[in-house]
Amino acid sequence: MAAADQSCYTVVFESSAEYPSSSELRTALEKGSDEVKLEALRKIVISTINGNSQPSLMMPIIQFVMPSRNKQLKKLLHFYWEVCPKYDENGKLKQEMILVVNAIRNDLQHPNEYIRGATLRFLQKIAKDSELLEPLIPTCRACLEHRHSYVRKNAVFAIFAIYREFEHLIPDASELMSTFLAAETDSTCKRNAFTFLAHCDLRKAVEWILGNHDSIPTLEEGVQMSVIEVVRSDCKNDSAHRARYIRLIFELLNVSSHAVKYEAATTLTLLTQNPAAVKASASTLISLIIKESDNNVKLIVLDRLEALRSKHEHILDGLIMDVLQILGNSDMDVRRKAMNIVLSMTSSRNVEEVVLFLKKQLLKTQENAAEFDKASEYRQLLIQSIHVTAIKFSEVAASVVLALMEFLGDSTGSSSSPNAATTSTAMDVIAFTREVVDKFPHLRANIFQRLVASLGEIKSGKVFRGVLWILGEFVGMRDSYPSANDAAEAVKQCVDGIRTCIGDVPIYVESTQEENATDVEGSDSKEAGGGRPKVLADGTYATETAYTVTTSPGVRNDKARPPLRTLILGGDFFTGTVLAVTLTKLVLRFDGLSSRVEDINILRAQAMLIMTSIIRVGHAKSSPSPGAPVVQIDEDSTERIMNCIQTLSELTGKAKAEYEDGSEEAIVKEIFLRDTKKAFERMIGAQEKRAAEKRQAEASLKTAAVQVDDLLSFRQFSKKTADQDLDFDEDLGRAVGAAEVHEDFISNLSRISQLTGFSDPIYVETYVKMHGFDIMLDVLLVNQTANTLQNLCLDFATLGDLKIVERPSVYTIAPHGFQSIKATIKVSSTETGVIFGSILWEGPNMSEACVILNDIHIDIMDYIKPAYCNEAQFRSMWTEFEWENRVNVNSSVSDPREYLKHVMKSTNMSCLTPEGALSGDCDFLSANMYARSLFGEDALANLSIERTETGSVTGHIRIRSKTQGIALSLGDRITMAQKDSKPLSA
Repeated sequence: MAAADQSCYTVVFESSAEYPSSSELRTALEKGSDEVKLEALRKIVISTINGNSQPSLMMPIIQFVMPSRNKQLKKLLHFYWEVCPKYDENGKLKQEMILVVNAIRNDLQHPNEYIRGATLRFLQKIAKDSELLEPLIPTCRACLEHRHSYVRKNAVFAIFAIYREFEHLIPDASELMSTFLAAETDSTCKRNAFTFLAHCDLRKAVEWILGNHDSIPTLEEGVQMSVIEVVRSDCKNDSAHRARYIRLIFELLNVSSHAVKYEAATTLTLLTQNPAAVKASASTLISLIIKESDNNVKLIVLDRLEALRSKHEHILDGLIMDVLQILGNSDMDVRRKAMNIVLSMTSSRNVEEVVLFLKKQLLKTQENAAEFDKASEYRQLLIQSIHVTAIKFSEVAASVVLALMEFLGDSTGSSSSPNAATTSTAMDVIAFTREVVDKFPHLRANIFQRLVASLGEIKSGKVFRGVLWILGEFVGMRDSYPSANDAAEAVKQCVDGIRTCIGDVPIYVESTQEENATDVEGSDSKEAGGGRPKVLADGTYATETAYTVTTSPGVRNDKARPPLRTLILGGDFFTGTVLAVTLTKLVLRFDGLSSRVEDINILRAQAMLIMTSIIRVGHAKSSPSPGAPVVQIDEDSTERIMNCIQTLSELTGKAKAEYEDGSEEAIVKEIFLRDTKKAFERMIGAQEKRAAEKRQAEASLKTAAVQVDDLLSFRQFSKKTADQDLDFDEDLGRAVGAAEVHEDFISNLSRISQLTGFSDPIYVETYVKMHGFDIMLDVLLVNQTANTLQNLCLDFATLGDLKIVERPSVYTIAPHGFQSIKATIKVSSTETGVIFGSILWEGPNMSEACVILNDIHIDIMDYIKPAYCNEAQFRSMWTEFEWENRVNVNSSVSDPREYLKHVMKSTNMSCLTPEGALSGDCDFLSANMYARSLFGEDALANLSIERTETGSVTGHIRIRSKTQGIALSLGDRITMAQKDSKPLSA
């Protein structure tokens, strides 16, 4: 039993070259000074921990070290008595330990309180040796009455440790502690004694609480924490003192200690579900979040508050303004979590107050950005929250949408480049405005006026595209205006606003003019801007205006350009395409509203002039600004704008708004004015469907409601059937957790790696198992020789972010014998790792031999799981991540969608592209994929493939990640999966 109960200690490294012999250590203990003895005893302790106990040195230690008065030596001596073997081969206590017990008794009676306290702490560590402890019990009891609190508090825990292991040694311990607790004045000693009663005699602990009910709120923090623990333990047994406990916990909510307040708040909701108690508990948690400075503590308390709110949904709605105070000055993670709680607590009764507070915070972030940590990110969070609230409660939509439009000019995180990932505040405002315009037609007129007025403030091309889409899709719709004349006037005002934002047309590149109009140099500014005709490179005439000529010859004032003109001249032809489509929609809608042909032709001519100007700028051969590259318009944009020009050129005005005649013009109007709206409605419907599925999935995770008249099933009382036996086995497996992990024999065999050859002296194979962040190696060694292999050591090494936790021990294997060794390796990041190693042993005649093991490659797929993110997050990460791996696709798979499924299965990635975008019969396919590792690392991929005439799939896959390991490992995985893929039927 003694050998079986030996403690397991950590292996401490020691160099054999520096370690002295037993005789040298004996001499140091016998004749050395206290410093020499201290160093010698330290080496003996390390050697004993590592398995070399050296029992011959026990008597010299007793003779020469134990009588010393040096406190460091006494402390180190306690460590030695803790680890040294105290029993002989027969399991009996060694005779030398009698001297040790006598010395410990003398230390327990020592006049120095430090030595007494340290010795009492040492007794807690050897509390499993009853033969050593029995003679020391009277001395320990006497230490409870010592004058110094350091001795008394250690004596309490020493008796606690002894009583917990050997109750018969101190049968009256509970009465002893009750008497001690009644007379004790020191707070730490009180806490220790009360902890003793809480664990060993709950009844007496409850009696003490009831007897000292009024003084508990004034006691020390440790005692109060122990009291709360006893209250929780006693109430599990349906205590009769629950009412008094509730009053006590209410009083503890007002103490100064944050830890006590947190424990009291969580305990109060366990004792009672009364609304007043729930509100008091929530108020305490909120005050802790506001007052606490540690963000990790805030997040933990917020989780507790969210759990409380989900259990008592509408009881805490009155505290929503208190929760909003958390947003004042906190970490962004805290703000997000608090905002989620606020949105879940918002109702029709408090929505106006919540929106008013959020609007004030939004204005503060704009006026005093320096006072807010990550002001732009916080502003985006506020706008998204207002968006959700306004859509859910329509009564506040009108009051917030016009206020949020002030942020359309916010260019934080945005870029004028059409390819840049934009996650700015302005894009959130556009998304919100688009949804409000679609859901609330009575607000459209005011919103359109504000959008047109804000065009000159917008800097981002993506924001411009959003605004133009809204204007083209909704301006002029008959359900938004009292009459057709009002709708037609709104269309004209919208086109005028767009014209103002573009500037004078035609638009052209100024550098061409500078090359051909050299006579402008030297003329005055009045002549330069006075409308003098210039001959351009293509032979046409153009007139300089204040938008294109500055006061200095040859230098252009880019800041004087209108914003939309700047984007087009800068090469953002995608925005120019959206502008052309918007103008086409407005002209077509105006054609159905107005009966004056002159007005229709004027509007149509203006739109066509703008479109042709965009195409001419795109075909210019010179740079729009000094040093900038020449950006040519792409073919798709040219074709789209030319289609718009052709549509307007063939407009006759005969097909009216109802499009009932089926003519070609009516079909074109149907496409421009109705089909795009239907596509938008399908997109919104798909988003709402995904949100509803997500809410349904979250609701299904909650505990299913049990009706009062549901049948209770008792298996023991029911009839035994074969089906029931199957159910019993399934329930038993689910209870013990066996049903969670399903591994068959074949899957286990696939994880076995052969490390040596069959002809080697030792055959080695290992079973590799992934367990969370660990790799478990179960290694089997087979001695294939007729000799005994001694001092066999299996040595592993790693390549990559892998770390060996422990080094295997040294073994001896009999002839043709087997040995199983287990090793654990920690994984710290997601990348392909390699484990390699060797085996060393001593054969016949003490000859050393070695076998090099095969490498073990760790599969990255065990650490990557499918995940989901929205389009804005994907684009932001795609721009931010610096590592990219491009894999060429050349597969015999005939269907692009089947290849996409094959890649998703091989890489554990999820497809972010909506199912509707992948539907239909097409030879081209482009999809975004996303996955997240167990370590929180993101992996992005973009698949762009096409089906060739021969029936194969070709293209490429671009993989991006923050670390190089994921990008390279996923690329290798796709390449291997591509080789293994077989032709699939379309």
